[in-house]
Amino acid sequence: MFKVSDPLTTPPPVFSTELQRQVYETFARLDIPFERVDTDPGLTMEDCQHIDEKIGVRIVKTLFLCNRQQTEFYLYVTTDDKPFVTREFCGVLGIPRVSFASAEWLWSLTGVEVGATTMLSAILPSTERVHLVMDRSVAESEWYACTDGTPTCFVKLRTRDLLENYLAGRSIQFI
Repeated sequence: MFKVSDPLTTPPPVFSTELQRQVYETFARLDIPFERVDTDPGLTMEDCQHIDEKIGVRIVKTLFLCNRQQTEFYLYVTTDDKPFVTREFCGVLGIPRVSFASAEWLWSLTGVEVGATTMLSAILPSTERVHLVMDRSVAESEWYACTDGTPTCFVKLRTRDLLENYLAGRSIQFI
């Protein structure tokens, strides 16, 4: 059985990564309320369904993409039920074809491993060269739920707090 804790409103007692520490420090500094659940590694859509049930909203799907030259990078947040169609994504943004970026680029630019990709990593200076892209339906939702930068902890916060406070000053393209 996939383990999911009851929702908590405090940071983890021990941080697994530097990003995870910075996420909760930023929540505290900006006075952003959140709920989180500790889980077994949430790597599949089935795992996320167990998390969704406990946290009360659907976890977003976050993709880390790059162009062929690996010079342009994109963090794209969408809903878990929406298939990713490269041609449509690139057409809307007016960019050349993209593909999934390597695990090495994911780690070096966003501070996360595969399975923990999150828009919350946008607070790291290394993400300044990463384009932030969000599906409009996600941006218009009341709640936003994603990993905290680890595959074993998922957070829920108001989408408005994410966009207006946490990501203040960052340019986000909505599609």
